[in-house]
Amino acid sequence: MVESNLCRPIERELIDVAVYYLNLKTFGRANGSSAASAAAYRAGERIRDARTGKTYDHSERQDVMHKEIVLPSRFAGDDMEWAKDRENLWNAAEGAEIRKNARVAREYLVALPVELSPGDRLNLVRGFARELSDRYGFAVDLAVHAPRDFPGSDPRNYHAHLLATTREVTIEGLGAKTTLEMNDDHRRRLGLKPGIQELLHVRERWAAAANEAMREAHVSARIDHRSFEAQGIDREPRRRIPQAAFEMERHGYRSVVGDRMREDYQARVEARLAKTSSQQASPKPQSLEEIRREARENWLRMRQDRSHGQDESTPASTLDRSRGEDLSR
Repeated sequence: MVESNLCRPIERELIDVAVYYLNLKTFGRANGSSAASAAAYRAGERIRDARTGKTYDHSERQDVMHKEIVLPSRFAGDDMEWAKDRENLWNAAEGAEIRKNARVAREYLVALPVELSPGDRLNLVRGFARELSDRYGFAVDLAVHAPRDFPGSDPRNYHAHLLATTREVTIEGLGAKTTLEMNDDHRRRLGLKPGIQELLHVRERWAAAANEAMREAHVSARIDHRSFEAQGIDREPRRRIPQAAFEMERHGYRSVVGDRMREDYQARVEARLAKTSSQQASPKPQSLEEIRREARENWLRMRQDRSHGQDESTPASTLDRSRGEDLSR
């Protein structure tokens, strides 16, 4: 069973620049998600969910380049075999929750710079997973995927799934919920910033880590976590087709949703181009300072013209009378 919105394709433009992509997703009982299912799919393994009795088998996957469970650095010298066993870890995550709307896992999906070597990409995302694990105290199930080999897939789509527990990991098992799971009122009482600030922090840290990795690899490309508007870039973001529509088209069926999203995207692009062309064709409104400067230049030019007229053919008495008339009006 493949969850319908996992590993959604990232449509990239054919340009020689690194691509920024980080998406956060949560898994919980409210939407019928299973942490065991998610882990099996990402790692390409067979895992039995002890809570439901279902078995999820994705051992046939060929695109899993690397997988490992990353734990907080403080446990480096401890026996943490219970947490390094993938099936055991995620069954513990499922078993720790009793509420019917409990959140059991959260995931950070990142696009890996194709400009880096496989080893550099692994070191980058492994270091990022360690940073997250140390910051929040959770376990991170890391899986690096190669681009899918089927028509329409992007051969540069190297990406990584960082599936994290919602509870802190301890030597004995999973403990309390991490600070990420607290509401803003609880966070405020603990002196923490609103939860949205954590996402913004993580987005910025991924950009910084990726850029540092590319700098060390002598790659000139860079990524930016900010929006196009914040960067001063006037173009539409890359379109993304929903997983269900993408899978339909991959199997040779037409997707009405996919067609409509492409048409809407093209309409936005054309509207933006038309607006840009209109702005370039229309004269820019003058500021008050520009109007004053232009008026002064015209006045000085007029005085210069009159001065030349006196020297060449106009009697001084005539100019004096005309000036007097002008001043008296």
